[in-house]
Amino acid sequence: MMPDLGKYAGSVLSAYGASIVFLIAIVVLSVVQSRRAKAALKDVEDRRND
Repeated sequence: MMPDLGKYAGSVLSAYGASIVFLIAIVVLSVVQSRRAKAALKDVEDRRND
């Protein structure tokens, strides 16, 4: 199923690999930031209600 990439196979496959790594990193960082923001918002709301 993989096309013949010839002499560019290494470059193409490493570019795919790097792209996948960067996409995973962006998703992980987004989830971490979201959790931090939710925790900070909950903390502010708890202090406001006390």
